Amino acid sequence: MNRRHFLKHVAGFSALAVPSMQFLQGLRAAEEKLKKANKSLIILWMGGGPSHMDLWDLKPGASTGGDFKPIKTKAPGVEISEVLPTVARQMDKLTIVRSLVTNEGSHDRGTVLMNTGRQPNPVVQYPAMGSVASAQLTPKDLPLPGFIGIGGTAQRIGPGFLGMMYAPFTVQNAGQPPANIKAPQGLGSGEQEQMERIRRRQRLFYNVEEEFSKSVLPHVGTAKDREAAGSAAQAHQTIYKKAFDLTVSPLRTIFEVRNESAKVKEAYGGERNGFGMGALLARRLVEKGVTAVEIDLGGWDNHGNIFPTIRNGNGPRLDKGMGTLVKELSERGLWQNTVVLWMGEFGRTPRINQNAGRDHWARCWSVVIGGGAIKGGQVYGSTSDDGTDIKENPATIGDLFATVYKGLGIDPSTQVRDNLGRPLQIAEGKPLKGIV
Repeated sequence: MNRRHFLKHVAGFSALAVPSMQFLQGLRAAEEKLKKANKSLIILWMGGGPSHMDLWDLKPGASTGGDFKPIKTKAPGVEISEVLPTVARQMDKLTIVRSLVTNEGSHDRGTVLMNTGRQPNPVVQYPAMGSVASAQLTPKDLPLPGFIGIGGTAQRIGPGFLGMMYAPFTVQNAGQPPANIKAPQGLGSGEQEQMERIRRRQRLFYNVEEEFSKSVLPHVGTAKDREAAGSAAQAHQTIYKKAFDLTVSPLRTIFEVRNESAKVKEAYGGERNGFGMGALLARRLVEKGVTAVEIDLGGWDNHGNIFPTIRNGNGPRLDKGMGTLVKELSERGLWQNTVVLWMGEFGRTPRINQNAGRDHWARCWSVVIGGGAIKGGQVYGSTSDDGTDIKENPATIGDLFATVYKGLGIDPSTQVRDNLGRPLQIAEGKPLKGIV
């Protein structure tokens, strides 16, 4: 992306910059305290609509029960699917919300709803949860991006009216470092010569960008003031500076999960488990201070043949990746500062269809949350014996978002002005009682 393309791209969003700056200015008093706390959010995104009926809310003996048996977990009285034995050993740290009501059965709209906390709107582009967390929690001097997406969902949702400063940095393959942080070929025969030439380019880049940014708002003295004024040129400079810095930083190796021991990689399901390698990368990233990471695991749209598909495919992938991630975060002292959220765009029907599959279902389904200030080892809400209705404690998407933010130490009633200048809370709900 060149400067002209960037400015053309953000020109249509110039109205977005001022509300996002007002948002940051309104948080100024609490900002430093939050950012020093080094809180992180990891979203485990299950693309396609995972079957909560076969993972978190089994109904043994009912006609809707399916093939899987429930197993006991480390949390007394909490049972989950037999395909998740690794996760079961970590359930004392996690809470299942079994009564989420979203009523959105479309893949596209459900993805937007679950990532932003709001229904899609043709006028307002709402920011992804990871972008909101990054805007509030990422220190300015962090040498890594504040929000990293492993897969394409985070990039698809984007930062909305918060602006490009909080857009996700995308890693397509967790087993390989991003191609765009490598030095270009032909910059020298050895690593030392390459680094010297890159640093010369870096200094030239800084000078050119600084002069250009000053020329756009010549009456504004400092970079900080230009950023507060909503300067697209300053945003361009800041984003590209961080990206350029990463190419010469030792931290660029953070993406190379192959450097981990064979034992650790095997615990995550091995190098063939792309989701497991994404979970391992997420652990490495939050260790280095990255605020938000979203990991994709697709393939959950199982309208047919659902039981062998889960048993032999995504079940083990999820189990190794999620279970080992929770275990390592806890063992490394990161759990109290890291919130983990498991979710998809909706659940799947209690009724098993004629193709031995389950269809889209958003009437009552499950998500899982833990870490940070979240209290683990419990279940919130319940569904009827066949899973077709809420039995107690319905939860909304706004309630879920409020719970996540409070778990991160962020006040969910914090207000931001959207691109139309209207005030709105970052979460349209209340934290779930007893969870946080």
